[in-house]
Amino acid sequence: MSRFEHIRHKPPGVLAAPRQLVVACAVMRSHVNLSHIVRTCGCFGISRVIACGAAGIHGRIARDGAESVEVAVHRSLPPVLDRLKAEGYEIVGLEQTTRSESLFAFSFAAKTVLVIGNERSGLEQDELDRLDRVAEIPMAGMPHSLNAATSASIAVYEYCRQWPAGGGSP
Repeated sequence: MSRFEHIRHKPPGVLAAPRQLVVACAVMRSHVNLSHIVRTCGCFGISRVIACGAAGIHGRIARDGAESVEVAVHRSLPPVLDRLKAEGYEIVGLEQTTRSESLFAFSFAAKTVLVIGNERSGLEQDELDRLDRVAEIPMAGMPHSLNAATSASIAVYEYCRQWPAGGGSP
């Protein structure tokens, strides 16, 4: 008998409370990246993604995330970030900036908005001005940065690692 048996499409676990993470994306160049972010959010039980511009989701990429994640599309990100901050969310950018904190040591608040920048230009200054903190994924090789969807997945995983039960209880 084998020590491990493959379980194809294992049913998801149940969270004690819904996750309080919102993923907010600046205008993306690629619907593929946004679709991957939606899929990641669906897999981790994150129910809310904010997208900007002419956002589109490819159902074959996002898969079940397209049905389980609410995607709200807005013209621009700054007014949305202002509203979420007023609702008590900590606004955290995922970006390489001055004073950014290593994701390896970053402590997420339960009620967080994770802001993902454009694939080429990152976050614009009016978006950076609204951030409470910035997390950075340390790079140890070339190129200097990861794909936007890959970066978002890493940060979402880290948030969920810190808040495994969802809600506000670690």
